[in-house]
Amino acid sequence: MLHLRLIVPADRTDEVIATVRGTVGATHLAVLPGAAREPAGDLVLCDVAREAGDQLIGRLRRLGLDESGAITAEEVGLSLSRHADRAEAEAPGEGSDAVLWEELTEVTHEESTLSVSYVAFLAVATMLAACGVMLDNAILIVGAMAVGPEFGPLAGISTALVQRAPRLAGRSLWALLAGFALAMTVTAGFSWLLDALGLFRDEMVTADRPNTGFIWHPDWMSFVVALLAGVAGTLSLTSAKSGALIGVAISVTTVPAAANAAVAFSYADYAQTWGSAVQLLANLAGIVLAGTLTLLAQKALWRLAHARTPPRP
Repeated sequence: MLHLRLIVPADRTDEVIATVRGTVGATHLAVLPGAAREPAGDLVLCDVAREAGDQLIGRLRRLGLDESGAITAEEVGLSLSRHADRAEAEAPGEGSDAVLWEELTEVTHEESTLSVSYVAFLAVATMLAACGVMLDNAILIVGAMAVGPEFGPLAGISTALVQRAPRLAGRSLWALLAGFALAMTVTAGFSWLLDALGLFRDEMVTADRPNTGFIWHPDWMSFVVALLAGVAGTLSLTSAKSGALIGVAISVTTVPAAANAAVAFSYADYAQTWGSAVQLLANLAGIVLAGTLTLLAQKALWRLAHARTPPRP
């Protein structure tokens, strides 16, 4: 269940109450006249089944409540109520399959910002992966994959394409490209420093690396894995199962490919640089394509489910 807290101008309260009552899956309606002070208005509280949450929030936004008042939604951990059970039974679909588009847009917007922490995480992950490729250490590669935060901008691009949000698309694309450019530049400098200290050597780049050589040898399987990871990552975001993102992170070679490209470039091994760059682009493109198609499919399925559910009389 979702709990909605609405601040409503007094002259719009009846309209909002009618909207809540007319939404299948909504219950626990309470009205506190004049309780809100900033902005001024009535406080309307209600619970709604997660699978009906996006529909109700969309209707409230069409009433202009996000401009004239406020809409706040939060997950309900426990609700012991026969009314809640009935509301969830009446709502179409399953709550775990529901997509809250407003929440998804907000989450991807926050995770698609070119912030200091985002660049720091990406740079550290890329440097860690550089150590992994030079030492041919698969454990370091897996660790670097888990640290990398690049799925946020990738999900932001997919969401922006489906929702037709050009500002989110531009913001996400900028965070992705600028973030990787900065991380790879820092990693190249990191490689030169460790070379000067005698920790990295030229022969490490050209050595036979059975555990990590795949990073700069892209093939169609790399693209297939990226597609599957994009589907899994998108489903984990829309179903609020964030734990699956770890599996997504360690299944694609975005950060290791960026690291290998930076290290190889610093040693003037342009064949490896090119192969790693192709691997990176293939993974990024596969994730965005799969994420976009997954969101489009979810959107179509939910429209079909709600189209078959008549509003309450």
